[in-house]
Amino acid sequence: MQAVILAGGLGTRLRPLTYQIPKIMIPIRGKPFLEYLLRLLERNKLKNIILCVGYLGEKIENYFSDGKKWGMNIKYSFEKEALGTGGAVKNAENLLENEFLLLNGDTFLNIDYQNLISYFYAKQKLGTMVIFKNQPKSALNNVEINSKNEVINYNKKEEKSANCIDAGVQVYKKSILELISPNKIVSLEEEIFPILIQKKELAAYPTNQKFYDIGTFKQLENFNHAL
Repeated sequence: MQAVILAGGLGTRLRPLTYQIPKIMIPIRGKPFLEYLLRLLERNKLKNIILCVGYLGEKIENYFSDGKKWGMNIKYSFEKEALGTGGAVKNAENLLENEFLLLNGDTFLNIDYQNLISYFYAKQKLGTMVIFKNQPKSALNNVEINSKNEVINYNKKEEKSANCIDAGVQVYKKSILELISPNKIVSLEEEIFPILIQKKELAAYPTNQKFYDIGTFKQLENFNHAL
């Protein structure tokens, strides 16, 4: 299965570091963050990679090229302007296979990805979201699931009855792209998740494995410590 990585963010909370390099290229112990993520995927036998890039994307391509150095096959989908998480995936439509893994480029989650893929096939839904069982509670929850491991609510602004956290990894059937207009700014979180939830087409894959986001200086420090 392909792994599609969203890597087009501006990284505004990490300025001035991100004035010259994209967020996922910030060096940690001498290597860009993205290299740690790619090596994690390679260990999980995921070697066909699509990088959805925008801001300073040429610096990512210059470093990783076609991925052969890492035993991978890397292709690039460039955005001329920021299209949001959903728009970025739609922009890569011609490169996508019938099913694909989708990862936030600034998130590191060390799980068994082949097991996740098997779970996705078993559930037979349009999408599966990895959710972190936030116990003991370390941050605000943004996802609510039911006893059938279906996502029944998603809200990044208010916790309400949410009981876990979106861990930044999903698996999808390509047919979800029918829900996304081309060349438009579209947020998966705000526009596509609600549709999938309403249709009962978004499964939850629970994990107790902590994930690491590098969106802030404190989070960068946390990931460096975790290494």
